[in-house]
Amino acid sequence: MSVRQYGMLAVEDVVDRTIENANRITLGACARGVLFGLLTLLAACTQGPGGGGIGLGSGQDPDPATVDFPIFYIRHQVPEEQDDITRLRPFIEDDDYSATLWKRDRASPGAAETEITARLRVDPLGAEEDRYDLKDLTVSPDGLKVAFAMRGPLDEADDEDEPPTWNIWEYDIPTDTLRRVISSDIIAEEGQDVSPAYLPDGRILFSSTRQRQSKAILLDENKAQFEATNEAGDESAFVLHVMNGDGTDVHQISFNPSSDMDATVLQNGRVLFTRWDRAMGRDGLHLYSSNPDGTDTQLYYGALSHNTGTVVAGVATPVEFTRAREMSDGRLMVLTRQRTDVDFGGNLTIINTRDFVENTQPLAASAGLAGPAQTPATLNDVRTVPGPSPGGRFESGFPLWDGSNRILVSWSQCRLLDVGGADPTRIIPCDSAHLADPAAQAARPLYSIWMFTPSQNTILPVMAPVEGVMVTEAVAAQPRNPLPAVILDKKPPLDANPDWVSEGVGVLAIRSVYDIMGVDQARVDSGTATSIANISNPTNAQYLQRQVRFVRIEKPVSLPDDDDIADPDNSAFGPTGTMREIVAYAPVEPDGSVRMKIPANIAFTISLLDANGRRVNNANLHRSWLSMRPGELLECNGCHVRTTANGATARSHGRKGSFDPAYAGATATGAAFPGAVNTISPEVGDTMAQARSRGGSSCIDATTSVEHCGPPSLNPSADVTYNEIWKPAPLLTDSFVFSHLQLTTARPTNASCYPQWQATCRITIHYQTIGTRAGHIHPLWSVLRPAGGVPDPVTGEPTFPDTCTMCHSRVNPADPALQQLPAASLELTDEVSDEDALQLRAYRQLLFARPELELVNGAVQPRQVPLLDDNGDPVLDDAGNPVFTTPQLPASMAAGNARGSRFFGVMNNATHAGMLSTAELRLLSEWLDIGAQYYNDPFPPTPQN
Repeated sequence: MSVRQYGMLAVEDVVDRTIENANRITLGACARGVLFGLLTLLAACTQGPGGGGIGLGSGQDPDPATVDFPIFYIRHQVPEEQDDITRLRPFIEDDDYSATLWKRDRASPGAAETEITARLRVDPLGAEEDRYDLKDLTVSPDGLKVAFAMRGPLDEADDEDEPPTWNIWEYDIPTDTLRRVISSDIIAEEGQDVSPAYLPDGRILFSSTRQRQSKAILLDENKAQFEATNEAGDESAFVLHVMNGDGTDVHQISFNPSSDMDATVLQNGRVLFTRWDRAMGRDGLHLYSSNPDGTDTQLYYGALSHNTGTVVAGVATPVEFTRAREMSDGRLMVLTRQRTDVDFGGNLTIINTRDFVENTQPLAASAGLAGPAQTPATLNDVRTVPGPSPGGRFESGFPLWDGSNRILVSWSQCRLLDVGGADPTRIIPCDSAHLADPAAQAARPLYSIWMFTPSQNTILPVMAPVEGVMVTEAVAAQPRNPLPAVILDKKPPLDANPDWVSEGVGVLAIRSVYDIMGVDQARVDSGTATSIANISNPTNAQYLQRQVRFVRIEKPVSLPDDDDIADPDNSAFGPTGTMREIVAYAPVEPDGSVRMKIPANIAFTISLLDANGRRVNNANLHRSWLSMRPGELLECNGCHVRTTANGATARSHGRKGSFDPAYAGATATGAAFPGAVNTISPEVGDTMAQARSRGGSSCIDATTSVEHCGPPSLNPSADVTYNEIWKPAPLLTDSFVFSHLQLTTARPTNASCYPQWQATCRITIHYQTIGTRAGHIHPLWSVLRPAGGVPDPVTGEPTFPDTCTMCHSRVNPADPALQQLPAASLELTDEVSDEDALQLRAYRQLLFARPELELVNGAVQPRQVPLLDDNGDPVLDDAGNPVFTTPQLPASMAAGNARGSRFFGVMNNATHAGMLSTAELRLLSEWLDIGAQYYNDPFPPTPQN
């Protein structure tokens, strides 16, 4: 038996392995002596066809396991800790751990193999400084190059976020040369680079924490540059970047606040990747696609198909969609697995994404197909939950493009430990008898390279497995025929608007927000159903009652991954645990259409607002993050339902072609919209927003002489502004504006918001003033409000309160030495909260339940009432005395839901009406909608951990 030494690990050559290795595994009765004893070894661990295991080839004809091109794979020890597929910069805390890259001349058990990374070693026998970690193997479309991510030497690494960083390396097969793609040490160490994929034009796509364009946005926002953490807060966000084949021109193309990973290129030239969607209320790894320049990013598959894993107690368990690769017949091969605790693997699933966006949701062009879109690659019982898997597990798969639909896989058969025997480390067969034992425990996996033929459900070995070693991520250097299409980057002025590029914006175009999954679901403000035709006609009474009047664009606040830069205390985030900023507002036209500029190269989401600037339809928020590249036009038909509330069927709408549009737009070119002015002349199919933005349209304000149509209509605003341009004879009161310029307290806007909105406009709202940084909400309670007081019936002069704190305080304004009962037991003064010393009591009492108070002998104290049981009888203590409790009053504000907050109803009653200005009400509305954060800036003076 010969031994190859790489790093600190000795690996036996498969061609010289003998039957002695079989002694490591106890053979069971199902062993049948196939394939030179190797399959005897495996049959001991895996049942044959019909018994729950993949069918092992008989060895009579080895050709099915042969590929006449080199294959490449990674060897390393089995890590002691389980992996987590959301963590892209793994750090294995094992002083002996090392991974190496190998080439085998053919995918054949007898083929010669060579260690490619041996040339990196200082010591031929292996030394501490020779240890590296490798992952994410990929091959170029022409089959001449292999790229991968590598980190090392590991003796210099103390932690996952410290040098050396992960870098992209490339092996050129014809010249037998190995190089780091980015040659400069300084540039190479600027970020963690993983998950490479070759574009058809020779450039390399990869995931990285460099966040180059995002850091440029931080500078534009007058913030320091830093690596932003993902939304889970456990490592920097990895997003897609592209570089030339020589490592130059590195630039960012995706802007997900969490990570984008496992990129590959489809035959049509588009990029397919796994996106970790952690927008508020979401947490899944779906498949997304985009052009190679990052334009036209959209959902591709799986946002609502995660509950398709192993069925436990009658319920399908969740899986994630990772390592997708296109097969030669156009279907996708995807590794479906749980995030962790599944021995590094899962099941291979074949998905018909040509016809489906979800497992049972076809695209509009394939309407009528019932699905399922997903089919397990094997008929056997491969389980996606922790514990033994009778059919073994797949770590990776690489579909061959030779018409055979074979897949080169890293697979580990099922093995059990004899936990109830004399030697609990002894390996026993994974048969039905042993699996029936509730204490059955899986042995460590034994991943090696196999040739899997799904159509026959057979698997043939390419190399023998070795105990304690994983052989993973096999790829074949097989040219794709034909080569994938080349999609050129969009450049101005040919296919990107040069003005938008210079402004740093894209344009969002929605046909109608009332188009819900291809159905006209227009509503008036009361929620009553109507139609787009009714609410868009100014002569119809429902025109003034339409539910959606504005759109608000919101973005996440980036948080540093490095706690030394900023580590805000949890009190800063408020009830939602997030930080948000507002970017822009724009009107929603009467037909529900939108056409507005949005800053490029940021993640953003959309909120639809009523006439008061409060989010409507809070149950069906647009939660997924969107982004645009400079000069891009992002078009969508309408909205969708991602929840099953009120009996609705959840459907995905993020992929183009999911639904046909419900709204046809203008019926003729040159004809005015029904009931509307004739100075806005649409082309057939135009929405109102589209017609309004055309150069030939005009809607000049008779009072200000300002043109509100043409290209200027694309400009959003920091204000909630509505100009009535559709009525032939509008009233002055039909137009209105809620502006931060109308505030008498500090404005939450930056210098880019006024007088003309720019792409760097940010509305950043803080509850409390701290240090020199102004607060925006708490100061409202102390503003003098004579106009909001109650008029004296004799003099007509306003009486108390002059401020909100006059009534909502324990201090009697007429005599500060006396206490008073705060109105509604709500205190809006500057006292620190008893629940959180870093928050004011007013904030806590507005957003959380508060104790009911009473005035007893001139002192304010919590009200005490007898505690009653479920039958209404008093609860007694052990001595027979009644137990008392303090009633809790509900919060008047709801974080994330201004429209559902009682506060605004209170402010409209006879006592409070007129006290707060429309600008103040708008400020409170938007603050509540985005999450009612205490602070929306992670840096000091925000309190730090």
